[in-house]
Amino acid sequence: MRIIGPDELVFGVDNVGACGSFLADYGLIGDGNGRFAALDNTAITVRDKQEPSLPAPMKTASMLRQTIWGVEDQATLDQIEAELSRDRPVAKSADGTLACRDDSGFEIAFRVTRRTKLDLPAELINSPGAKPGRGTNVVGANEDAEARPRSLSHIVYFVPDMDKMANFYIERLGFVITDKFTNTGPFLRPQANDDHHVLFMIQTPEYMQGIEHLAFHMQGPTELMLAGSRMVKKGYESFWGPGRHKFGSNWFWYFNSPLGTHVEYDADMDKHDGDWVERETPMTKDAAQMFLFENVEKWAPGGGPPPAQK
Repeated sequence: MRIIGPDELVFGVDNVGACGSFLADYGLIGDGNGRFAALDNTAITVRDKQEPSLPAPMKTASMLRQTIWGVEDQATLDQIEAELSRDRPVAKSADGTLACRDDSGFEIAFRVTRRTKLDLPAELINSPGAKPGRGTNVVGANEDAEARPRSLSHIVYFVPDMDKMANFYIERLGFVITDKFTNTGPFLRPQANDDHHVLFMIQTPEYMQGIEHLAFHMQGPTELMLAGSRMVKKGYESFWGPGRHKFGSNWFWYFNSPLGTHVEYDADMDKHDGDWVERETPMTKDAAQMFLFENVEKWAPGGGPPPAQK
């Protein structure tokens, strides 16, 4: 099935204003009606939790109401409808969007993707032995540079039955395992996306079921660091990072958010095709990250000049 990835996530929240401010400061572009989009039009939508048009909430405290998956074409939608209608109700809206629940009770939907194709430069670097990425006299450290999320990258669910959840996406929707943490969860990508993962899950008690985090791709590590540093300066609480994961190789920086989930910047994720052989390792601190930066007082070799010279 030619599923591309998450097109949009819909939340029913306690404080719409706080969530909107967070998402705007994070770098998404608001439309004034609760929808906050990345440069390719993938998005987060926030509504008051009492809004009657929202899908029903989960029995847990999760504020996620629906995950909308984007697919390549109508033929894929027809294929999904035929497959999932075999054992559950599948609603079809006037615009052709399909909606149902997955095997763990998450509200999911499918539509022909609304992503726009991006044609933007990658991060440009200079490396000895290689052709310079930036021209002569072009500086790389521009603290005034715009740092906008480019695309909704991936989501991570807390689930009470990891195997049941993973099998639904693998056996019914054709997702592929790229790597796996033993007894925790697989990293999954759909067939029309070569990113290392768009979906990951962590097994937890039933009362924790929900979304653990969501992430958007940035241009590269520098833009990730710039955007994350701006969030810290605005007073948002860093949860984890910045650092670099091992599985996927993506740079990461997670923040606490008023959406009841962590929101991550990521950059430079690995890509795979059918020749990739999945890896498996126990989930440990050292397996989850190749390195992790921490905020420290030092800002120059030796800690900077003596106080009198500052």
